[in-house]
Amino acid sequence: MSADHVERLRREGRIVIVGASLAGLRAAETLRAEGFAGELTLIGDEPHEPYDRPPLSKSALLGMASPHRTELPRRREIDAKWRLGTAATGLDLAAKRVRLADGDEVEYDRLLIATGVRARPWFNAEEARLDGVCVLRTREDAAGLERRLRAGPRRVFVIGAGFAGSEVASACRERGLPVTMAERAGAPLVGALGGVVGAVAADLATEHGVDLRTHVTVTALEGDTAGRVRAVHLSDESVVEADVVVVSLGSLRNTEWLTGSGLGAGPRGVACDAGCRAFDFRGIVTDDVFVAGDVARSPHALFGYQFLSLEHWGNAVAQAETAAHNMICDGADRRPHLWMPAFWSSMFGVNIKSVGVPPMGDQLMITQGSLAERRFVGVYGHQGRVVAAVTFDNARWLEFYQRQIERGAPFPVEYPTMDRRPEGRQPVPAGFPDPSLPTHGPMVTLSGYSPADQQLVFHPSRH
Repeated sequence: MSADHVERLRREGRIVIVGASLAGLRAAETLRAEGFAGELTLIGDEPHEPYDRPPLSKSALLGMASPHRTELPRRREIDAKWRLGTAATGLDLAAKRVRLADGDEVEYDRLLIATGVRARPWFNAEEARLDGVCVLRTREDAAGLERRLRAGPRRVFVIGAGFAGSEVASACRERGLPVTMAERAGAPLVGALGGVVGAVAADLATEHGVDLRTHVTVTALEGDTAGRVRAVHLSDESVVEADVVVVSLGSLRNTEWLTGSGLGAGPRGVACDAGCRAFDFRGIVTDDVFVAGDVARSPHALFGYQFLSLEHWGNAVAQAETAAHNMICDGADRRPHLWMPAFWSSMFGVNIKSVGVPPMGDQLMITQGSLAERRFVGVYGHQGRVVAAVTFDNARWLEFYQRQIERGAPFPVEYPTMDRRPEGRQPVPAGFPDPSLPTHGPMVTLSGYSPADQQLVFHPSRH
């Protein structure tokens, strides 16, 4: 692209951002901060301007913050056209047009796809419509669920013990509500952190009064004659009476609107290169379509160039900023997106933080603290190097282990001042489940190497 063309784009081009949430907003702010003076349009299917989602499963459920008061702070004015409450329904790559649900079309010179994810619904649509069956993703979801919790239900049933499900169960116990949580795996958080750490999470939940059911699936939700949920049927033939059921089965990436567009988009997201440029379905990079946030699948140099899908707040911001920068400059000035995966959670009085890609690790080593104390650092290894670390109430070590990951430090972790590792500091199998089986709560998904690969199939016929 010539310098004149780039300058004309920056001065009078049209940029469209589909997805008016965290990534979309931060991209728009970056575009303006870096001198884009053209026409900027943000399209969002929700009627609200961008708001923060992490509080929705934490302080909002405790009644400590209103779900309707979580607007994201603005870092600068963006002078944009807002098309809110209208979903994008199609993309014409050749004509450079985004089709909207209201029949309108929006033309672009550069497009950023930041459509994120949505909550996976209960598989039985009729049961999902029962009064009291909830999911938790949007502001309205959180407000409705908090209202039900405030009313004092007899029992809350949480389907799925990933991070979101565990946070909901924690909020219920903090409010003094009886809660049952069911998980097909052997413990909570297994998909995200493995079985060893999952066993700690299981102990935390049960010690705080959660009725935890593992190695079971939910086979049916039963309603009463008035259409309200009244009981949950499990695969072990037990029945649990509950008047609020929270379905926490992970998320679906919002890519259906791209069907037939020619982009490399599917259930795992929209494939893009390290500069956030989207691939088409043949694996050829596009020049004018970029991707950022939860919906993106991008290769990471630190993790064998595998494509990663990251549902992380910090990744959405960093990737949006990189995408925005690369949209309005020539190739020589573009930069790669090299964000270190990181997330945090809080449940049952414990602060959990992680860096790297835990599901990539096949071994785990507790390097500080102990599992029994629920205050520890766990380091994950793969093929002889450190790939991730998780902390329970011990976050001061995270920066150190982030540097270890970045430099490809050897695993098992070395103790250079000692002749051997301290007693008990030996690697053990991390205990991740078979990756072909669906689990709930992995915040990082390894999704292969080829952007054209469409092999993943999910069968949510039973939980």
